[in-house]
Amino acid sequence: MSGPIVFATPAALMGAEGTQLGPTDWFAVDQDRVDRFAEVTGDDQWIHVDVERAKAGPFGGTIVHGYLTLSLVNMFLPQMIEVRGFSAGVNVGMDRTRFLAPVLVGSRLRARGEIVAAEEIKGAIQSTVRVTVEVEGSEKPALVIDTISRYYP
Repeated sequence: MSGPIVFATPAALMGAEGTQLGPTDWFAVDQDRVDRFAEVTGDDQWIHVDVERAKAGPFGGTIVHGYLTLSLVNMFLPQMIEVRGFSAGVNVGMDRTRFLAPVLVGSRLRARGEIVAAEEIKGAIQSTVRVTVEVEGSEKPALVIDTISRYYP
């Protein structure tokens, strides 16, 4: 990866729809991370944390929590896009979250993005970036999500 695309100001996002972002570096999700996520969230379903039982399960091993995969978007975004020249940035939310394929523990993930919208809203610039989380060796992505950020002057 060569680094994020830099926008000098939030206003520079206007008209940037269609800009491709990434890909990021690959990131391996190991069992320790999955176990710690389960501990923090209380989601200790066997398919995520019981390595022996999961071997006989539908995926042949433990799988990464969908919400853990989703939370990694926060790590991937700054590798793809950097917006400068604002006083405050707010994560407004997300739209169209789709978990498309399970992620086996030990898999490597990376993200690609696309700016799909940028508009002025309530004295700020709001952008929507579609993030696709890819699984190494798989044709089907693990996750596609539209993230919404708002930048105040």
